[in-house]
Amino acid sequence: MSDKPNIILVGAGGHCAACIDVIEQENRFQIIGITDREASSDSVCGYPVLGDDTRLAKLSSQADYALITVGQIGSPQTRMRLYEFIRSLGFTLPVVVSPLAYVSPHAQLGAGTIVMHHALINARAKVGENCIINSKALIEHDVQVADHCHIATAAVINGGAVIGLGSFVGSNAVIIKNTPEHAFIKAGSLFKGNQHD
Repeated sequence: MSDKPNIILVGAGGHCAACIDVIEQENRFQIIGITDREASSDSVCGYPVLGDDTRLAKLSSQADYALITVGQIGSPQTRMRLYEFIRSLGFTLPVVVSPLAYVSPHAQLGAGTIVMHHALINARAKVGENCIINSKALIEHDVQVADHCHIATAAVINGGAVIGLGSFVGSNAVIIKNTPEHAFIKAGSLFKGNQHD
């Protein structure tokens, strides 16, 4: 029996597998299982899929923590809905940071945010709740990332930029100025505020 606190993962797709790897490397939690609306298998990386999200209420007696492991590309709505549902059941959504990432001690991370391998978050950056900061993403000094955002692999958010609520910033995109809420910045883009190349 592990002395680490138990955690339930919510979402059994490809992003879940990547999150499992980070959680195992961080070694703070014991994963007891995964819930998913439409799981295509009965386990992910050896952890059992315990049923759909309606099981979460019963599972709250077995785990104090839950993490949303559904990815976000087209819309943040699923992650936002799950976030409110998980909180309503009394789960704590932890901050999970890969030991292979660097987060400045002068940065702030919100509940339910995961920072993947080799990401870098600089001083005075503020990352909201329920965010994904994916592998090799760079969040420069004084950046503000609102709640429910996904900063994809190797994206660069330049100093002082604000990423609006529920936004998706694609792989290798470069953000120079602020994005609106629910922005969708495609992979490889250069976003300069009103101009988008």
